[in-house]
Amino acid sequence: MKKISMRARVLTGGATLVVLGAGAFGAVSANAATPAAAPAAAVAKADVKNKNTTRSTHLTIEAATKAAQATLKAAEKENQRVSVAVVDRNGNTLVTLRGDGAGPQSYESAVKKAYTAVSWNAPTSELVKRLTNAPTLKDIPGTLFLAGGAPVTAKGAPIAGIGVAGAPSGDLDEKFARAGVASLS
Repeated sequence: MKKISMRARVLTGGATLVVLGAGAFGAVSANAATPAAAPAAAVAKADVKNKNTTRSTHLTIEAATKAAQATLKAAEKENQRVSVAVVDRNGNTLVTLRGDGAGPQSYESAVKKAYTAVSWNAPTSELVKRLTNAPTLKDIPGTLFLAGGAPVTAKGAPIAGIGVAGAPSGDLDEKFARAGVASLS
């Protein structure tokens, strides 16, 4: 058996320590990358003090479904075949219902009316009036400036829009959309 020099033993031992130390450091670093959750009180304080963030209110899927169903029922009571759409504050579709016998164009129109109502926080019948002073508003993608959309608000801020299409007039469409909004109060 060959005898190992003192120098070789020191170098081998040192290399072993470096490898073990690197492994331990890696394990500690991996755990540091996923810190423990901060206590709820600390998070609340941070949110209150941070002026770079904001909180917003959103309509739940349950509430959106309730509003859509109330809208459709209001239309059915008057023997109207419509589609209804509920969109969130950002214009993303939450719920759409196409009533029995509603025309094929009504689905897309309902979504666009809901989007338009929430975007401007106003019933679309009021927005139609604005076109006389600003006719290019109608060119904004995804919008439809026809009566039949109503915003849903919380503390005056828009949180959703309800759009209805398919009735013989926009006034009827909007009447049904407002019934959906009223079901949420």
